[in-house]
Amino acid sequence: MIVVGGGIMGASTALFLRQRGKSVILLERDLIGQKASGVNFGNVRRQGRRIEMLPLAHRSMGIWHRLPELVGETCEFVPTGHMRLAYDAERAAGMEAYAQEAAAAGLPLEFLASNEMRSRYDWIGKEVYAACLSPEDGHANPRLLAPAFGRAAVRAGAEIMENAEVLSMDKEGDDFVVAIRDRESVRAPVLVVTAGAWGGRMAEAMGEPVPLIIAGPQMSVTEPLPYRIRPTVGVFTQEVRETVYFRQVERGNIVIGGCIRAPLSAESTIAKALPEAVLMQMEQMRRIMPAIDKVHVIRTWSGVESYLPDDRPIIGPSKTTPGLFYAFGFCGAGFQIGPGVGDVMAELIATGSTTTPIEPYRISRFCEQGGTT
Repeated sequence: MIVVGGGIMGASTALFLRQRGKSVILLERDLIGQKASGVNFGNVRRQGRRIEMLPLAHRSMGIWHRLPELVGETCEFVPTGHMRLAYDAERAAGMEAYAQEAAAAGLPLEFLASNEMRSRYDWIGKEVYAACLSPEDGHANPRLLAPAFGRAAVRAGAEIMENAEVLSMDKEGDDFVVAIRDRESVRAPVLVVTAGAWGGRMAEAMGEPVPLIIAGPQMSVTEPLPYRIRPTVGVFTQEVRETVYFRQVERGNIVIGGCIRAPLSAESTIAKALPEAVLMQMEQMRRIMPAIDKVHVIRTWSGVESYLPDDRPIIGPSKTTPGLFYAFGFCGAGFQIGPGVGDVMAELIATGSTTTPIEPYRISRFCEQGGTT
């Protein structure tokens, strides 16, 4: 089997396929985990996901807790909790309604009205109206996760080819033939596309175009501060400028993301950090935590990520080509579910079905007779 793309989805798929006894070659154009999988915010959250996605998120969370057993390291995963904030009564009511739905779907959340919120988190500013806490969520170091899965896959018997740029993919008889720059082609009866922002181009080459949008999310990190903020924090809002999220690592630095994204072309391989994004992020951070006003930002960065119009990823089999599978387009929210996606893909490929529902994510929702809907 050939897996194209060495991010979290590809590396975890390779490991779980090997655990099911399948031979695997993983092709990565650069290095394992170097693109979006390695430069994202690091949010290990289930809160805020669509209710339909919680079974997948739950499956993945079980894997997060088994990382030392599976890959030999923690990847700095810490279940510190995830907290959403609301600025007004309307948004607070939305969070409370979501908490009830999530509880029925197996995710316990704790709604915190103003007094309770401030008694627990005295750093929260006066503009914040209420909060909702997911105690069992947390965060991890994105630079560590995909490489750890890649090394574990190699130990399990997978072959990983880095610096292996895919030039073309063709179906010849029962096999797929994948041409690689400056190397011999590889051939296998199963092909799995987990190529992130470049997955759309590969799906189109296989006759299944999708309306993938490419953009660069904006991240920054502050100087070290006394460690006070345990949960990962995000704002529940429909206003793009207000969509800041942050977490503090035990070393003291606060990692910040959100507010805007850099527009990119489909050919982009790198994304630039936007100076205006830092200004917006710090403006929003001061609303949440006024004490951050004099803190210095010491680094900014971005990555190349892909988004779809319905804010759902593509996971599952090709509509048109037997043996072809996809897992890409995670809309900036693939980090937590990544290991679970790899497990689901391996189960689907090995058995023909999956115990975790993935029907809402099939590519067929966009493709009809070779065109996009």
